[in-house]
Amino acid sequence: MTAPARRIQLQENLNRTRDAIAAACADAGRDPGSVRLIVVTKTFPAADAAALVELGQADLGENRHQEAAPKAAALAELGLEPVWHFVGQLQRNKVPSAVEYADWVHSVDRPKLAAALEHARKMSLRVGNLNVLLQVSLDGDTSRGGAPIAELEPLAEQIAGYHCLDLKGVMAVAPLGWEPAKAFALLRECSEAVRRVDPAATEISAGMSGDFREAVACGATMVRLGRNVLGEREAMA
Repeated sequence: MTAPARRIQLQENLNRTRDAIAAACADAGRDPGSVRLIVVTKTFPAADAAALVELGQADLGENRHQEAAPKAAALAELGLEPVWHFVGQLQRNKVPSAVEYADWVHSVDRPKLAAALEHARKMSLRVGNLNVLLQVSLDGDTSRGGAPIAELEPLAEQIAGYHCLDLKGVMAVAPLGWEPAKAFALLRECSEAVRRVDPAATEISAGMSGDFREAVACGATMVRLGRNVLGEREAMA
């Protein structure tokens, strides 16, 4: 596909996706402006990410540092400055590099990772704090990332005491086999628990291509969508 044709396709997909989010908000009795679209560009080229920014899509997401860092650098060379959301599991040895491009980290799920992010941001030359969300393991299976529900409030208290991290809220992926509505209703309860520690931590990052409508109905303020905008991903090697 030629670059102009791809750009037209992305614009049409963006419009369709934004309309779908607006419809989900209307069904839930919510203002469409209360839900932020994060387009997850994993496995797609930097050219697609750049086109999205030029089409007015401010928020982009990545879940693998090995792909996110060069993609962010490529867009910076073009003078493009999207808001980068890191939404995947982050290894501590990647933290010093990740804080140089990430504006948000959605996957803080353990004290050592929080401490590493605080230290790295303190050492960074970037201005401003790093926005972080606590990833919740709704079913207690932490192998897919996420803190057990019982550990959320202590982790929130730890981050609330830091100077270079801003606790913004919670994130989760609906567990396999769960009804999305059940999962996101539980996440909303987790959000309430975190807000008891920090009332400003109001963000709820939830909902992907197959379940964002249920997430919006349960109060999601961010939805993480990929194939709705970019199309089907090729299998990764």
